[in-house]
Amino acid sequence: SRYGPKMPLAVDSTAELIRCKVLDSSGRLKSNELILSYGLALVRFVNLITERKQKMVNIPLRQLAREVDIPVWVVDLRHELTHGKLPRLALCRKGCDVVLDWLRKMYWSRQLGNNLCEEDEDEEEEQEGVEANANLDGDAWE
Repeated sequence: SRYGPKMPLAVDSTAELIRCKVLDSSGRLKSNELILSYGLALVRFVNLITERKQKMVNIPLRQLAREVDIPVWVVDLRHELTHGKLPRLALCRKGCDVVLDWLRKMYWSRQLGNNLCEEDEDEEEEQEGVEANANLDGDAWE
């Protein structure tokens, strides 16, 4: 709150995305309202994060996203939210989770030191073990 209008982009984006998850878990909003809420937060995230990389020449968002390790499908989701038919709520939720994970790795873990990075590696190894032992087909994972 001390930053006022100069809040770091990652902090602002994290707050918006977490707000969406809280509203989602409250059960007070309809599906379309949640899609719009997630959509606005995701569009703002992609626009604000890639805006810094934009030079005098327009560079495609997909290229900028690759440069900062944002999955290209998140940029495609942003495009659909902005210019196309609204996507399914499940895709917006997945986008939110992926972006929050990106923010955690690229911003928050750096702010808090390497402790979170080491914990992430342990969690990833555990998750790989769980997935390797699971006998689920592709439909079950979806």
